Amino acid sequence: MKIRAIVNKSGGTLNGQEDGEAKIVAAFAAAGVDADVRMTESADIFEAMKEAAAAPGLDALVAGGGDGTLSCAAGQLAGTDRPLGILPLGTLNHLARDAGIPIKLEEAAQVIAAGHVRAIDVAEVNGRVFVNNSSVGLYPDMVVLREQEQEKLGRSKRRAMLSASWASLRHFRRHRLWISAPGLEAPIRTPFLFIGNNRYQVNLFGLGKRERLDEGELCLYAIRAKSRLHLFWAGIRGIFGKLDQQRDFITAYVSEAEISADRPTLSLSADGETARMETPLRYRIRPKALKLIVPER
Repeated sequence: MKIRAIVNKSGGTLNGQEDGEAKIVAAFAAAGVDADVRMTESADIFEAMKEAAAAPGLDALVAGGGDGTLSCAAGQLAGTDRPLGILPLGTLNHLARDAGIPIKLEEAAQVIAAGHVRAIDVAEVNGRVFVNNSSVGLYPDMVVLREQEQEKLGRSKRRAMLSASWASLRHFRRHRLWISAPGLEAPIRTPFLFIGNNRYQVNLFGLGKRERLDEGELCLYAIRAKSRLHLFWAGIRGIFGKLDQQRDFITAYVSEAEISADRPTLSLSADGETARMETPLRYRIRPKALKLIVPER
């Protein structure tokens, strides 16, 4: 099996490790994989993925890093016959977890060597592919503040996110949005709109798991909180697993959706990466568009 592995050298578990490349090469060698491992700076990931997706003679493209790195690879491979392998080297590794891919490096390399491929869905917003979820409102605000604290104060990702979360809650605001989807036309005011690639378990302050990656639908959750106090109590219920989908959320399961606003652009997140896009935001699901190397069931 011949692969090219594009590894984000700043990925969560690799950051600061001098022997990271040697460990990856050794894991593939032990699994019997002919691997061209390329350690790549975050700023160069897109071009490296684009080149690897089109390179001749490869059996698979492997992405090593967090969900942002995997999302970049999926954007290049969706709709093609070249499968994606995963080395889950990020902080949270949502896609790897939901696909049953082991976190341990050596075991992930063995999964890639086995080469069992499964077609899964991807989603996109205004043409930008994502593999997990996208959101508008509270979470993108937190990510922007977190990145500022990491850059200016040198804080860890987790510590900076905790501080950013508190600051975002202090400056609580609701967005005026209009959702247009098959069977749904509705104005909403919400501090947080979540769009998932397939259905997520409802959990406010920690992303829930997905039972399926190939159900062919988007899930839309807009939290109903009208104030900081309402959001606080929803958070308390979430901690104890008491969130109620009907009471706490506006919920829809659709194949596509258009999100309009009273402003020309909106900040959003997609697989943990923030961007500013022109409105309306056009979301759609692409059923079984990505071939993913997974463990055999």
